[in-house]
Amino acid sequence: MTGPVVLCSPDELRTLFLFERLTPEQLGWLCREGRVERYEPGPVYAEGDPATCFYVLLDGTVVLSRRVGVDDVEVNRTSQRGVYSGAFQAYLGDRVPQVYNSSLRAVEPSRFFVLSAENFAGLMRDWFPMAVHLLEGLFLGAQVAKEAIGQRERLLALGSLSAGLTHELNNPAAAALRATAALRERVAGMRHKLGKIAAGPYPQDGLDALITLQDAAVDQVAATKSVSLGPLEAADREDAVDEWLDEKGIAEGWQLGPAFVQAGLDLDWLRRVEDTVGPQSLEGALRWLHYTVETELLMNEIEDSTTRISDLVGAAKQYSQLDRAPHRVVDVHELLDSTLMMLSGKIPAEVTVVRDYDRELPSVPAYPGELNQVWTNLIDNALSAMAGSGRLTVRTAVDHENVLVEFGDTGPGVPEEIRDRIFEPFFTTKPVGEGTGLGLDISWRIVVNRHHGDLRVESVPGDTRFRVLLPITDREAPPAG
Repeated sequence: MTGPVVLCSPDELRTLFLFERLTPEQLGWLCREGRVERYEPGPVYAEGDPATCFYVLLDGTVVLSRRVGVDDVEVNRTSQRGVYSGAFQAYLGDRVPQVYNSSLRAVEPSRFFVLSAENFAGLMRDWFPMAVHLLEGLFLGAQVAKEAIGQRERLLALGSLSAGLTHELNNPAAAALRATAALRERVAGMRHKLGKIAAGPYPQDGLDALITLQDAAVDQVAATKSVSLGPLEAADREDAVDEWLDEKGIAEGWQLGPAFVQAGLDLDWLRRVEDTVGPQSLEGALRWLHYTVETELLMNEIEDSTTRISDLVGAAKQYSQLDRAPHRVVDVHELLDSTLMMLSGKIPAEVTVVRDYDRELPSVPAYPGELNQVWTNLIDNALSAMAGSGRLTVRTAVDHENVLVEFGDTGPGVPEEIRDRIFEPFFTTKPVGEGTGLGLDISWRIVVNRHHGDLRVESVPGDTRFRVLLPITDREAPPAG
């Protein structure tokens, strides 16, 4: 806590590197407008509070810390006379938020020279006008560049995702188009065959039996939809069906076998058809049933294709969060799955994706659109690190009062000498033109500043893990608007 204001000495201020070149008149002004305060061990100011004062250490020991999640992480501990902190950006005025961007604590009785933010801003503008212009240009220029490059990175990511989504949508759309054209041909064939059946001397009981077989074939196609035969097993069954059809004198029976096998209609089923309709009507019945089976298979293909399109559109909607509240309680698995689906076109065939999800994971309060950007950046970095082959593991778990989302890759790892720098703005290890160096910085700010969580990396060759920790409960109400 602060103690009484003590005498300010221009001679003492002159011994500090910050003030050693000031004139006697300037030192006198500092002592008149400022003050010396003694603090007992404890807080001097707190991160996020209005920045009202500029502090210069005269003697004692202080600790500077930053908030990460619910923890205060020590950034610096020093006893060096003349170090300063507090409202040192006051000269920028309302162009930047005038709040303390860290917390300051005295760990032993300490004395500070204290100047109000207003006086510090006036001092800078009156005594060092050229320096202020240079600092303003440096600071604001860096902010503008950072925002512009950040926007470019988001647009590049969006363009990449859009290209991938277009590719992913094109495949099922083309499949549905092909299946629709084939279905039109099969339906035309069925109409032709139906005309022959209607004109032919088929007894009523024979037609009833054929319709019963047709219904059974449709049911068999539906029951076999989720069953996938291996190539060798499918080939063996087709050979057996083709051989049986040849024995029965069915012309070009090899054209019928693949559809029957795909539908799960085996030799026992074919013998049942023969027993039902008799040898004389067998070929006509099989061709009629073949039309039925092919029609059902084509409709299944159209259904699968349109479902895939619907799923992709749903994933894009989930990813963009265009119709959702910006801040809400979310299931992180939904966000992860939508991002993985959006990025599926960018994931090489030689990269295995493992979803190691804790299905008991609680929902968390979050800005889902921004978290999707974090997932995109981290997955994209992992894919880049693995250079086309490896294993991407996305794991979720509960970690104390947080939800953990971990992205692991089997790439070469992050060298220890740069591990502390990868979250810095503009720092990148990618070749020129392939990275802006803002992906991890943006991700860190979204996780830490926006969600009051934590983002860290653990890395050895062959096992790199980016770990995102998100609080399960709100630690700060979201800003209005």
